Amino acid sequence: MKNGIKTDIIHRSEHNPVIDFKDIPFGCINLYNAGCIKKNGKYILLLTIEHLDGTTELFLAEGSNGYSFKVAKEPFIIPAKDDPLYKYKTMGVLDARITCLENTCYIVYLSESKHGILLNLARTADFISVEKLGIISQPDTKAGALFPRKINGRYARLDRPNTGGSIWLSYSDDLLSWGESEVVLSPRDGYWDSNHIGCAAPPIEIPQGWLVFYYGVKMTSGGTLTRIGTVILNKDNPAGPLVGRSNIPVLSPRELYERVGDISNIVFSCGAILEDDSSIKLYYGTSNNCLYVGTTTLAEIIDTCLQSTKDF
Repeated sequence: MKNGIKTDIIHRSEHNPVIDFKDIPFGCINLYNAGCIKKNGKYILLLTIEHLDGTTELFLAEGSNGYSFKVAKEPFIIPAKDDPLYKYKTMGVLDARITCLENTCYIVYLSESKHGILLNLARTADFISVEKLGIISQPDTKAGALFPRKINGRYARLDRPNTGGSIWLSYSDDLLSWGESEVVLSPRDGYWDSNHIGCAAPPIEIPQGWLVFYYGVKMTSGGTLTRIGTVILNKDNPAGPLVGRSNIPVLSPRELYERVGDISNIVFSCGAILEDDSSIKLYYGTSNNCLYVGTTTLAEIIDTCLQSTKDF
C-alpha cells in the first residue's frame, strides 16, 4: 500500500526480499523462480540458481516462518552427467513446481539443452533424497504443474507448449505418459494477458473449483510486461466452462526491483501456499534476480475472479 492506496491484490511483504545473493552460500550469477510447499510446519522452497558457468541447478531453502530461509550448500536436483538423458539437460534444470499427491511430493521441473526445453518429473518423501522419474513432455513445453489429486480417476497436469501461447490440460494413468491434451485457457486480445500465458503455481483445490495463479505477458513498445493473474477452473472438468477469471492482474511489476534488471518489467511465480487461516503466500522472482513473497487472502482472490466474469 502506498499513500493509502492499495496497488495490488497481492501485498508485498515487509520482509522482502526473502532470499537475495547474500543468502547464497557460494558464488552465483542469478537466483530465481522457487517452487514452494509447507510440510510439517516447515516452509520449503526449491530455488533455481544459475552458476558462474551459466548452468542452472535446483537448491532447497527451508524456513520456519515463510519469510526467512536457509539455502542449502549442495544442490537437490542436478543435470547429472551419468544420466542417460543428460544430452537434454546440458544447460541445466530450473523452474520447479511442487505438488503433494497421494502422500508424495512430486516436482515438475524444466531441463534445457540445445535440443530445447522439456518437462521432467521427480518425487520425494522427505526432501532429503529425491528420485528422478524421467522426461514427461514433448520438446519446448514449459510451466508444467500437477493437480493435487486425480480427476475422474486420472492424473492431470497443466503445461504451456511453446506455440500458441495457451495453457493446456493433459491426462495420464501413470504420471509418465501424457495425452488427450486440450486447451484450458488462452490469451485475450486487449487485456493484460494478451500475448501468451502459463501456469504459475500448481492448482489449489477450493470449494468453487481449481484456483490457478498464472502469468500473462503483454507486448508493449518498451518490450514484454509480465504480470500474474488468477483463474478458477471447473472442478470436475478443468477444461470445461470457467468459474471465473481475473480481468486485472493480482500482481504487477511496480517497484524498481521489479522493473529494472536482467529482464525488465516482470513478476514471475512457480508456487503459492494456502495457509490454514485462508491467507495465501505467493513466492515470486523479479527483474533483479532476488526472491520475494506477497500475501493476500483466498476471499480477495475468489472475489476478483468472480467479479470479472466476462470475456473469458
